[in-house]
Amino acid sequence: MTEPHEGVVVLDAKGLRALAHPLRVQLVDLLRKHGPSTATRLAERLGVNSGAASYHLRRLHAAGFVEEDTGRGNARERWWRSVHRVTRLSDDELAEREPEAVLAYLQSIAALYNLHTQRTLNELQTMPGEWRRVLDLSSFALRLTPEETRRLREELEGVVSRYRRDVPDAGAPEDAARVLLITQLLPELP
Repeated sequence: MTEPHEGVVVLDAKGLRALAHPLRVQLVDLLRKHGPSTATRLAERLGVNSGAASYHLRRLHAAGFVEEDTGRGNARERWWRSVHRVTRLSDDELAEREPEAVLAYLQSIAALYNLHTQRTLNELQTMPGEWRRVLDLSSFALRLTPEETRRLREELEGVVSRYRRDVPDAGAPEDAARVLLITQLLPELP
């Protein structure tokens, strides 16, 4: 794994294989979103047994995605935290060398996004009105070249970075809540 910016990891073959499992993607997501936790608590959130969560956390640890939070817990309770805030898959050669692992990883990410969307929709009726009014599921059909698509992605990342206050002490207003932005650039080739 290479880290071009603080908190960002670019997948290499080892990292890709470690994340090519839906449960591991969900574990990393929960640790990034909610901070350090134990295998037992993560297992409860995900509806799996603690042994499975513990096994997958150890695999993520071996690949460098999570680390033990030694400042918490005791001899019986092992706490874990995410090492990175963002994961990137940007190596074209890796996609050529490991097509099955890339596909498994991307399918895990897509399943996680679908899960987030379904959870939000399930909570729609109990969501405060001001948040219900700003919820949006949109699709925009654009006709772009690969270069224009790359520039669009970079521009969107720039906009998102201006609002990124999802870490403690990041200056978010008191009435701010976590908002998940999911963007997809999906070529519809003939």
